Amino acid sequence: MYDVKKIMQERPLLSPLPTPDPAKFPRDEEVPEGCHVLENLADDWGYDVNIHTDIVYAKRCGTKEETKTEERELKLIILEPKPRENADTAKWPCVAYVQGSAFHEQWLWNNIPRHLRLAQKGYVVAVIQYRPSDIAPFPAQMQDAKTAIRFLKKHAEEYHIDPEHMAVAGDSSGAHTALMVGFTGDDAPDTDLYGEYSAKVNCIVDSYGPTVFPLMNYFESSQNHYNPESPEGYEIGYKNVLEHVDLAMEASPLSYLSEDKATPSTLIIHGGRDMLVPFSQSCQLYNYMKKLGKEVEFYKLNDANHGFLGFNNDTVLHIVLEFLKKHI
Repeated sequence: MYDVKKIMQERPLLSPLPTPDPAKFPRDEEVPEGCHVLENLADDWGYDVNIHTDIVYAKRCGTKEETKTEERELKLIILEPKPRENADTAKWPCVAYVQGSAFHEQWLWNNIPRHLRLAQKGYVVAVIQYRPSDIAPFPAQMQDAKTAIRFLKKHAEEYHIDPEHMAVAGDSSGAHTALMVGFTGDDAPDTDLYGEYSAKVNCIVDSYGPTVFPLMNYFESSQNHYNPESPEGYEIGYKNVLEHVDLAMEASPLSYLSEDKATPSTLIIHGGRDMLVPFSQSCQLYNYMKKLGKEVEFYKLNDANHGFLGFNNDTVLHIVLEFLKKHI
């Protein structure tokens, strides 16, 4: 049996020390044989992070006839950096993130490891829930995301957000929504909820988003992108994309760019082996933005697929952080 009484007899009982600077608290110099001693380490992961869940930013019904009376709560998950000092007065730039879902129901926690890394570096990350296309096709998703951005600006003090420094980002269908939000700002399609605040952002991060619906199956893909059951078919109201090209282009981000209209700086990241959203979709966007004189950066992850096999690493994180540092 462990002899606790022997130690109690050998050592004096100590009074608690007044809380000093943690770095100057007396170091225990005991080193048992075989114990490995590591010197000069620091906490270099970044800030601690508070996670706020189930924050309701709006209540909305579907737009299809059978869903017009079915109100649902739209929610945010907010990851907020937690500084060790001056927590009450801290202000952070904010990335409003739209989680991809093929325009159907989202799982908002899907990219939390990526968001956590951004938050540790000093960004509030707000993950936005939108109405799925099953109950509310285009433009419901971009309208919901704009409302969420305005909600964040309205509650900026509560979540320590600097409303003058905001980005919108997303992956896959969420990147489509992010592009639509960034390219249209306060223009239609829109809603008037929290209308006293602007939905405009400083920059956009687009990760493998679809940009020109009618062209998707003219390039290699593992799925159909034009029949009514496809994600894009659902997004335009359960219609065949190739039979409704004008409607499909109305729901395509490329259509909202023009030479004489200001466009937020945009970062595009796409895998060269993307089996769901053809890599060419980002090429179409990039080439058109360059033609119009827009500020855009494009990274091809040569052998990456649809958000994996090359996206979750410090190299890509550094690209995003450097872009945000420059443009947010």
